[in-house]
Amino acid sequence: MKTLLGSIILLTMVSFTLYGQQGLAVGDKAPMFKAKADDGSVWDIKNHLGNKYVVVYFYPAAMTGGCTKQACSYRDHRADLQSAGVEVVGISGDNIDGIRLFKKAENLNFTLLSDDKGEIAKAFGVPLSDGGSIKRTVDGAEHELVRGVTAKRWTFIIGKDKKIIYKNDAVNPEKDTEEVLNFLKLQAAK
Repeated sequence: MKTLLGSIILLTMVSFTLYGQQGLAVGDKAPMFKAKADDGSVWDIKNHLGNKYVVVYFYPAAMTGGCTKQACSYRDHRADLQSAGVEVVGISGDNIDGIRLFKKAENLNFTLLSDDKGEIAKAFGVPLSDGGSIKRTVDGAEHELVRGVTAKRWTFIIGKDKKIIYKNDAVNPEKDTEEVLNFLKLQAAK
């Protein structure tokens, strides 16, 4: 009896773990969430849904190689994204000071959110690992950037109907913006 009960518990745990790793799927309703933004305000997704597409991209750590390339690509394609009716929001486990420094250092022109406990990532099903810290020099001063969790690099597009219309869980940081724009061009052509 103990063996059977143990097997059932193990299978249940594995099922939940696998489900959580798959995350949200295309067609699922977007999770509602609020988070602290780089400017210190509280960013509420409810205020951004319905009139435009919302790109929600999760990145592992501010001011690291791939994350900087990805963020700068979104920055550099701002006009194309706005023409396509897109608002971009980047989310990481970095604390508010870290995302604020990242935005300033790279002159980013879109909102960054701090998800230092990983609650937003979990709502989207994005896998998490332990946090950490790195040191970077900005404007001649050394800073320590601390993150509570490290999220996998995943990108979602939320449609005007408030549902997930695009999901990429194998993001190439240098091509993410291009892939998002290409997807939206195909959507517009339908």
